[in-house]
Amino acid sequence: MGLSREGGLFVPETVPAISMEELASLCALDYRERAVRIMKLFLEDYSEEELRGFANAAYSREKFDSEAVAPVVKLGDGTYILELWHGPTCAFKDMALQMLPYLLTAALKKTGEEKRVCILVATSGDTGKAALEGFRDVEGTKILVFYPRDGVSEVQKLQMTSQEGGNVFVSAIEGNFDDAQTGVKEIFSSEELREELAENGWFLSSANSINWGRLLPQIVYYFSAYCDLINAGEIKMGEKINFSVPTGNFGDILAGYYAKKMGLPVARLICASNRNNVLTDFFETGEYNRARPFYETISPSMDILISSNLERLLSDLSDSGDKVRVLMESLKSEGRYEIDAETLEKINSVFSAGSLDDEAAKAVIRETFSEKGYLLDTHTAVAFGVTKAYREKTGDKTKTVTLSTASPFKFTPAVLSALGKPCEKPGPELIGELSETAGIPAPRPLADLAGRKARFTFCAKKTELFDTVKAFLS
Repeated sequence: MGLSREGGLFVPETVPAISMEELASLCALDYRERAVRIMKLFLEDYSEEELRGFANAAYSREKFDSEAVAPVVKLGDGTYILELWHGPTCAFKDMALQMLPYLLTAALKKTGEEKRVCILVATSGDTGKAALEGFRDVEGTKILVFYPRDGVSEVQKLQMTSQEGGNVFVSAIEGNFDDAQTGVKEIFSSEELREELAENGWFLSSANSINWGRLLPQIVYYFSAYCDLINAGEIKMGEKINFSVPTGNFGDILAGYYAKKMGLPVARLICASNRNNVLTDFFETGEYNRARPFYETISPSMDILISSNLERLLSDLSDSGDKVRVLMESLKSEGRYEIDAETLEKINSVFSAGSLDDEAAKAVIRETFSEKGYLLDTHTAVAFGVTKAYREKTGDKTKTVTLSTASPFKFTPAVLSALGKPCEKPGPELIGELSETAGIPAPRPLADLAGRKARFTFCAKKTELFDTVKAFLS
């Protein structure tokens, strides 16, 4: 279903625990087998054999250019990078969206569903392309992606608008990501539209992180990173580490929270935001207030003021679903809500938060490349810089893994600018220049973008999303 009929998010009734012995056993496995073991704990109605087939297909060498799938790179000083962009669209969304089509199509067969499914997506840049690639030409499905017209990088836009496949459609919208996400949620909650689509043999599901099937595969790479550090002799079994996560919709870091709750030795989760720092303010004050300026930044996948997955965290920390419902209704009607001191204390016992503006992020890219020889993308740079500030402020020397969520070649103008190079051409035309400047090859899926033409040029008004869905499925 993706989203509940009432508009709320699905959460697990219980979170399974993993012992240190079970964690040690994961260390002997490759990424694919680790995925099978972790997901099986939640997916009781899938067999281990099914999940193994899905994992082998989703994370194959044909799709991922690293045998490790999600390798960990040591940068020194107790800092590490978890590279989550070795998949077919060069962003961390591939880690979940290569798996989700297998889970969904199997679920359709298991439940005897005869209607076809339309995957409806709102994207701030990376989810759209990853979902399009994952569901391309999957039998019994169509996929429709909405993205903010001026809120994604040129590379991200061309990746989406040039997408191949007979079952795909891409539409820009006049507005930002929050407008797209709000519109998609309203579509899911419309009983009238649901009945109309059902009459035509369709139902809707989501590939956004509002779908639990998106979050579950993301839990895996937290465990995998820990195992890789054990195997490399960087940490000892049971030693706690920090994870730093560039965050917009709060899904990526929430997966880390679930991993910690399952028993992974995590000390702190560092929530890193760009200039749209609604989460940073929330962690400091307990007030979530989206009534603030919206900024378009060089890290567009984080340009979000309504972080949907925060609802799941509040649900987990609350003893009352009604209490969370009231908060979400307040956010919708008043643009704000405030949590009690006890809940805020619980959050701050696990999370730390900080933000970085564009110029500071560029400085991090420049310094990290100069000092470490490692090239960060704009989102990872935000997390890396926030972690540095956190360490200086707190004196925390815990070993820390920063999640690298995208290839720097997806944001060529900003990265080249950070390196002191002029960047007057469109992003796709700068991929070769960045490769030459940095002395590293561009990932093949991005290098192949040069000269590609857009297939989809439609742009919808915010009030036209319902009609766009109807037309696509007519």
